[in-house]
Order: sequence, then C-alpha cells, then structure tokens
Amino acid sequence: MADLLHKTKGLVLKTVKYRETSVIVSIYTELLGLQSYLVNGVRSVSKKGGSKAGFFQPGALLELVVYHNEFKQLNRIKEYKWAVIHSNLLTDVLKNGVTLYMTELLTRCLKEPENNPDLFAFIEDSWQHLNDCTDSVMANFPVFFAVHLPVFFGFVPKYPVAGHHEEGALLLDLQEGIFTADLPAHPFYLEARYARVVDELLRVRHPGELAEIQSNAHARSKILEAMEQYYSLHIQDFGRLKSLPVLKEILR
Repeated sequence: MADLLHKTKGLVLKTVKYRETSVIVSIYTELLGLQSYLVNGVRSVSKKGGSKAGFFQPGALLELVVYHNEFKQLNRIKEYKWAVIHSNLLTDVLKNGVTLYMTELLTRCLKEPENNPDLFAFIEDSWQHLNDCTDSVMANFPVFFAVHLPVFFGFVPKYPVAGHHEEGALLLDLQEGIFTADLPAHPFYLEARYARVVDELLRVRHPGELAEIQSNAHARSKILEAMEQYYSLHIQDFGRLKSLPVLKEILR
C-alpha cells in the first residue's frame, strides 16, 4: 500500500535521538491521532550555525505534511513549521515547567492511534491560554488541566446522581471516580478540603476563571499527587510522572 500525504497539526510528545543527526518523535496529530515519525538530519548544525531540533522539543505545536501508511509503525515527515509560536512557554521557566507536565500527562494517557478532534481542540486551547495567562491563573493551570483531561478518556470524577451536587463535605473516591460523603474501605481517596477544590475546578469553563479559585501551593501539591494516583488507577501502566516533583517545586 502506497504512503499517502496528509496535512495536519500535531503536538510533540516525546523525542528520542537516533543515530548521529536524526530523531524519532512521537506526535499527537489532529488528523491521525498518535503517530511516530523518523526525522533525518534535524540535529545537524547548518552553515548558519542553527539546528532544526528545536521544532521537536516536547510541547511544540507544529503544522505538518506527513507521509502515512497505517501498516507502518514509523512514518516520515515531508514538511514542518510552527503552528503557533508560544514564546512564553519556551522562555518562561514556570510556564515551561507546566507545559512539560501537561505534555508528559498526555503522553502517559495516549495509548491508541485514534484521533480525537475534541481532545486536540482542548490541547490547543490550553496551550494558548497558558501562554497568555497571568501568574494567578498559571498557579492553578496544571491542576485544572489534570482535572479536566479525564473527560476525554471516560473517567472524569462524578457525583453519585448525575448532575446533582450534594451539599456538605465530600471526599473524592479515586478508585471509583466519585465524590462521596462515605469514607471508602480502601486508602485511595482525597479528603474533603482538597476534593472541594477539585469540584470547583471541574466547574471552571474558561481558564481565566482560575484566578478566582481559592487555593495554595500545599493544596495544589496534594491534588496533583492525588491526580497522579487517580490516573494510575484508571489507566493501565500509567507509572509515575517524572515532571511532577519539578512542577511542585517551581510552583511553591
């Protein structure tokens, strides 16, 4: 079967060096879902002293023209350029740390090649809002992203009765994925004072509202740890997030 050319946007998830000057890159594309590409020569330095490796750093959003053959595990890229240059995500240490966390979280969640236009739109929107946001919004942004991402994978936390928000102090049962007033028989739960913040974050529909969320570094750290556990309970072989300790440190 011949390789077909497709034009698509894509988010770089992971890059691995290959031989002297090439890379193998994992990209979540808008059109084709999760794909792996061999890109030759991008690590070589040009006569002008530049390198194209920067295009393939994790978290980069690219416009791509790609060869695609569904029977190949590794395809090739014909053309690439920036889809959007998020300058703040590249130069701001704090925002770059948040970007790397969100990128790793996506990498651990995406297991199948199928595309999901709604998920890709959420990614694009999140990257743009993070690039443009204030410090007060940015502090809550990784927690917002971690809480909302399960919507696209079918395990967003729910209330026992759909659409019904019970009054009172509720725990978040991480194993069952529900808010509840009953103490679970297992240790996988988030206590009420932090579960309340998760509930507030789930109600946020625009990242600008994050500045109004009453939280602090300790609470955010607790919630991020709980969300890592939550993902581990619902996604097979999720593992530990390498970017999380760094993120917690820079957001202190």
